[in-house]
Amino acid sequence: MPELYPAGEPYDHGMLDVGDGNRVYWEVSGNPKGKPALNVHGGPGGGFSPTPRPSAFDPSRYRIIRFDQRGCGRSTPHASDPATSMRYNTTHHLIADMELLRTHLGIERWMLFGGSWGPALILAYAQRYPDRVSEIVLVSLTTARRSEIDWLYRGVGRFFPEAWDKFRDGVPEAERDGDLVAAYARLMENPSADVRAKAAIDWLTWEDAVVSAEPSGSLNVYTGRPAAAQLAFVRICSHYFSNGAWLEEGALIRNADRLAGIPGVLVHGRLDMGCPIGTAWELTKRWPDAELIVVGDSGHTGSDAMRENVINALNRFAQQ
Repeated sequence: MPELYPAGEPYDHGMLDVGDGNRVYWEVSGNPKGKPALNVHGGPGGGFSPTPRPSAFDPSRYRIIRFDQRGCGRSTPHASDPATSMRYNTTHHLIADMELLRTHLGIERWMLFGGSWGPALILAYAQRYPDRVSEIVLVSLTTARRSEIDWLYRGVGRFFPEAWDKFRDGVPEAERDGDLVAAYARLMENPSADVRAKAAIDWLTWEDAVVSAEPSGSLNVYTGRPAAAQLAFVRICSHYFSNGAWLEEGALIRNADRLAGIPGVLVHGRLDMGCPIGTAWELTKRWPDAELIVVGDSGHTGSDAMRENVINALNRFAQQ
């Protein structure tokens, strides 16, 4: 079974001024003359670990670029600070940031890779700039449709009723039968640090519950983050999802024909409760150049078999 490649220190990094008072952290590792590949993190608001970790990218063949999306990771200002405005943090701002980063690094076309929320952002970018994308690899994907958001924060609660009751009870009683995501977004803007901290923990505890039944999953995937990262993650997630990620409902699947000619591999776990496989299936029916690989033993957080399929896909595209 293929192993992850050893972590490599970045040989270049910086803070990109993207306007609106935001500076986006980016770094490059691997082979400076290798195939350019952008690694897009999840969340939204997940950020990357500041410590290099083993990767599915072969550093001898890829020029590996990663960046922290607005408000998280090492980008500034950080969303954990209540003084940080969320006005200029939307999907369309992130698309513009990616394109600005591409031109800043002098890249003509790049391969795009990401999981969870990352695929939604990747699809939105690729449908706007298809000529700038060579290949795409998506893992455990969502397209951020309102129907998918409603499933994750309400519908899937039928499988975890105790945890969902606690999640619902984290918002004021008058809002418990309404839009829970919007209610949490309002809590994350509350002037009280205690209110924001409790809302963040309640949200992350629910996220952990959704992945808790995965046979190959990890414990405390969400609640195990540092305090500032927790606040930023929940504030950004609730901000995006309460606004439908500023995407027309179903647009990323409906407009998948714009990806014609771009080879893609979608790797999805059949046991993914948070992002059910149906979305990946719908997308591949509209994107003829995409291959869907279903991993039977995996959920949202992956497994050895999922990792093997991702590595194989990246190694295949490295040769093209």
